[in-house]
Amino acid sequence: MKMENKEHKEVEEQAKETQTQNATETEKELTDAEKLEAANEEIAQLKDKYLRQVAEFDNYRKRTLKEKTELILNGGEKVLSALLPILDDFDRAIANIQKSDDVNALKEGVELIAGKLNKTLASQGLQKMDTIGKPFDTDYHEAIALVPAQDEDKKNLVMDCVQPGYMLNDKVLRHAKVVVGN
Repeated sequence: MKMENKEHKEVEEQAKETQTQNATETEKELTDAEKLEAANEEIAQLKDKYLRQVAEFDNYRKRTLKEKTELILNGGEKVLSALLPILDDFDRAIANIQKSDDVNALKEGVELIAGKLNKTLASQGLQKMDTIGKPFDTDYHEAIALVPAQDEDKKNLVMDCVQPGYMLNDKVLRHAKVVVGN
């Protein structure tokens, strides 16, 4: 009987061990399944976040492209609005040219309009280059002719300006076409 009890105890212990192993394996499986589920949830969240970021960037790109296009199309609006009164003055001058025979009055009117035009363009950042007597500089001038200099100190200086150059906010808009002493 002692043998049976001993065997019976061994069988019970083996059964307990098997049960413990099965419970541990089930816990591992649940833990692995839970880990897998958690990882899948995190992947889904990251994928959603990524798609939202891509959509947000695409919307930003489209918005900035639209703003840039609008700026290019309407960028000259300020300048053109400033020029409209001068255009009106020219229309009035043309109408008065047909009615008047006083050349001096017409000349004075055109000079006033030209002065107003220059003042308006200067207020928009346009400046006429002062070139005559200045050293020749390829950043600002375009030499169209070389003439012999009368004095040694006039070499490489601008002698005459054929077409004036203009700067727009310290950037060359058009190079001055000049005659240079050689």
